[in-house]
Amino acid sequence: MSRSNSTILLSPEELSLRLSHVTKLMRTDGIGSALINDNANIYYLTGRVIDGYLLIDSQSNSMWAFVRRPSNLEGPTTFAIRKPEDIPAILAENGITIGEKVGLERDNSSWSTIHRLSKVFEDREICNIDHVLLAARSVKTPTEIALIAESGIRQTEVYRKIPSLYQPGMTDIDLQIEIERQLRLAGCLGQFRIAGDSMELFMANILVGDNADNPSPYDFAMGGHGAHPSLPVGADGTVIKRGHTVMVDANGNFTGYMTDMTRVFAFGEISDMARRAHECSRKICHTLAEIARPGIEAKYLFEKAIEIVKEEGLEDYFMGHRQHAGFIGHGVGIQINEHPVIAPRSRDILREGNVIALEPKFVIPGTGAVGIENTYVVIADSPMQCLTTAPEEILSL
Repeated sequence: MSRSNSTILLSPEELSLRLSHVTKLMRTDGIGSALINDNANIYYLTGRVIDGYLLIDSQSNSMWAFVRRPSNLEGPTTFAIRKPEDIPAILAENGITIGEKVGLERDNSSWSTIHRLSKVFEDREICNIDHVLLAARSVKTPTEIALIAESGIRQTEVYRKIPSLYQPGMTDIDLQIEIERQLRLAGCLGQFRIAGDSMELFMANILVGDNADNPSPYDFAMGGHGAHPSLPVGADGTVIKRGHTVMVDANGNFTGYMTDMTRVFAFGEISDMARRAHECSRKICHTLAEIARPGIEAKYLFEKAIEIVKEEGLEDYFMGHRQHAGFIGHGVGIQINEHPVIAPRSRDILREGNVIALEPKFVIPGTGAVGIENTYVVIADSPMQCLTTAPEEILSL
């Protein structure tokens, strides 16, 4: 873990590559400059989190950091500030010019923040930069893919231990605590970075039996009642009983970049329909991994999944039963829900370097949730590479 005082922890080559992803898209949209203050985007462009701002110039592929905290950061393009209103004077003192059109993160910032920053650059045209950053981050560099792959290796090692963690009489929360302990011991950072101001989740979503059929207010593939109304998702204290499935969707953030993986376990025999649905999920993942290539429409993958589900006659249970999710996959990286989105109305086109979590899941009343989730890398002229390799079959507890 780095303790460097340098603001930029990325190598010069990696910084240049990531900046070029952003500035190329900025130039396409005629955006001369961008001011960034969202933690995920700052981490993407520096390798650390700061309280402050990054200013990007699309023409020179340059970036400057204006830092409030921590106070010990340094570098040739780092400037200490107390407030954003300090930025224009610093730019003038250092001969730094900005474009006529300045992008702000309108989707990720409060109205008061946008209003304040717009006044700082009141002589410039203000526009939204979020779509540019989402698109840039959706295509991972080789360094980012290596970090995600490392998370996948370590997450897989923990998942292989899950059957040995179960003890008779456990509740879903009991088992979740043991899984989370193993994750933390393996180096999991614990944090789920989620895009969207109404999306919340703790370290893991463990669903036992019919709790999987409890609708949640969050836009996740699976719900669950949760342990408290303040976080209404996931485990709720259900005792693991014979004939129940136990779906585990636990945190894979070991490097600042996440993998997303779901596996299912069972105590005793479960219904034939549940096993058939689980195999259908595996078939969907394997089929989509084979056909996904750069240039493929994301919605085509969704349509292919629905085709397989209907062939099995399982559409009533697909992506939920009482409440259905409207997607079967999503990009993953610094945040757990990035682009592209695998959904029926998605406009996303797959690109080489996309990292995608596919999660075709089912809820079978009386049994629980079944299905797998894997994280894949989109590769040119080849099936997607799977980064989450724990056993896919339903294992016994």
